[in-house]
Amino acid sequence: MGVRHVVLFKFKDGVNWSDPRAEEAEAATLRHPRHIPEIVNWSCGRNTAARSIAHDFAVIGDFADQDAVHRYLVHPDHVRGVEKWRAIADWSVVDFELETEIPGVRGIHAGTAANRAAIHGREHG
Repeated sequence: MGVRHVVLFKFKDGVNWSDPRAEEAEAATLRHPRHIPEIVNWSCGRNTAARSIAHDFAVIGDFADQDAVHRYLVHPDHVRGVEKWRAIADWSVVDFELETEIPGVRGIHAGTAANRAAIHGREHG
């Protein structure tokens, strides 16, 4: 069963994309798949929403299992990236289990029995 790792970064006061440290952190994050073999799928990017509650940068990574996530977290390339982000941002993390995609529902993964039941109910309700 796969694991999806989601991270949302919010710049600290006084930091924005014109700060070279922000571009360095972004570049380090973009390079992770080249250096960390545990990453199965990787997507990240800058926020485009003009909302005060929005974060500034997001990462979504897929891994084979929790052990692969752990190896990623302690990998030297990831640790260097964390050090860059720590200087300029705070973040929130969510890791959740992925199962197979539900037929007929595009882009949604059933992570728990409750999710499957809720989605199944919408399909037939």
